[in-house]
Amino acid sequence: MKLNRKLNMNQRANKVILLGLIMFMMTGGLIAQKAWTLRECIEYALENNLQVQKSDLNAKVSKVDLLQSKLDFLPSLNGNSSYTYNWGLAVDNTSLTTSSKDEQAFFSASANLTLFNGLQKVNTLKKAQLDYLSNKYDSDKIRDDIALQVAISYLNVLFNTELVEKNKVQLDVTHIQIFNTEKLVSAGTVPKGDLLEILSQKATEEVTLINSENLLALAYLDLIQLLELDGGTDFEIEQPSLNVGSLNSNNSISGIYDAALEHLPQIKSAELKLSSAMRGISIAKGGRSPILTANGGWNTYYSTQVKDRYFDPVTETVIVGDIIPFSNQFGDHQNWSLRLNLSIPIFNSYQVSSNISRSKILAESANLDLEQEKNNIRKNIEQAYTDAIASYKTYNPNIKAVDAAKEAFKYMEQKFNVGLENSLNYNIAKVNLQKAESDLISAKYDYIFKTKILDFYQGNPLTLNEN
Repeated sequence: MKLNRKLNMNQRANKVILLGLIMFMMTGGLIAQKAWTLRECIEYALENNLQVQKSDLNAKVSKVDLLQSKLDFLPSLNGNSSYTYNWGLAVDNTSLTTSSKDEQAFFSASANLTLFNGLQKVNTLKKAQLDYLSNKYDSDKIRDDIALQVAISYLNVLFNTELVEKNKVQLDVTHIQIFNTEKLVSAGTVPKGDLLEILSQKATEEVTLINSENLLALAYLDLIQLLELDGGTDFEIEQPSLNVGSLNSNNSISGIYDAALEHLPQIKSAELKLSSAMRGISIAKGGRSPILTANGGWNTYYSTQVKDRYFDPVTETVIVGDIIPFSNQFGDHQNWSLRLNLSIPIFNSYQVSSNISRSKILAESANLDLEQEKNNIRKNIEQAYTDAIASYKTYNPNIKAVDAAKEAFKYMEQKFNVGLENSLNYNIAKVNLQKAESDLISAKYDYIFKTKILDFYQGNPLTLNEN
């Protein structure tokens, strides 16, 4: 009886465990099948991308350098101590060689403070502040680059997904047409060669579909790798509704360029690097200034050779007594010092002049880097703006081309189904429709991509009609 009850309990426990595993697998499947939005992809990439993490570490290093430049204003303080134990033969006060042992201990502390050095420490601090901010903007630049790459890959997935769907629809139409043509061939309405032509077209469309599916898989792989996910991850993106609106006429190239200069981190970083280089010139010039420093010191010592001594009036000799205790010697032997030191540079093999010249060259280089960065941004904006206008101009005609190709194919299909048209002309009309639809999809995504680049330069978030 007890055995049966125990077996029943074990069976119930196994059922509970099995049910839990099933629920876990179902939950895991739901999580894995979650559709990622563009915003979620960008946020995940910024949290996990190794380039972003490395740039953050560089910013942290510059923050440590900034803290050190602040601490350099504090005085330095160092302590020293030594202990010596001597033994062996030595010459005493009576010029006799005797065997002796003695111990000595020495203690000291020193402090140094720079009072003036041509404002080099002040300028070094300000330069460190500029370098820290510049590295932070460099990190932001990498974040922007990753976000833009994710957006490009995301749109590429959407583009290839739409191509795959169009190719599937075309193949479905061909399957239907094969079915209808077989009937017409059986009825003797059309020759068998027309059926063979359509079967050949079907094979071509199957290859086209496979190629588009391969391109879609590669687009997904590219996006997954940007997110630092494993290639075998079950990953799917959201399919947002993409509307192709007209380009905002208020956004001129100069307006977009001015907005980009206001917020793009690479511009801020280049400006800060130029300011840092100018501080470097000031630091180098400070090498011509006199340096005023203050030094303080303290020391004391203990030795077993230091003993009590007193004069014996009877024998008229000096009597050597016991060793003076450590605590007494430590206090009695203390010595303090304070010193001001002024160092005036006169001739140092033109090192200061060379440092100044080198710093000026670096400043000129930083200024050229800033101008080059501005030129690159201006060229990219001009290219994106021109491409966006061109894509928008071709988009509307492509819509008309698709509508016309649909009507032409519909008319040709009706004639072919009643035996009034051959398969060759039917396939030509179908290929024309496929090409028109592909051109429309390409123009659509090309325009969306270019407008997203322009949004990026204006500081707008990279989203695709997301909630």
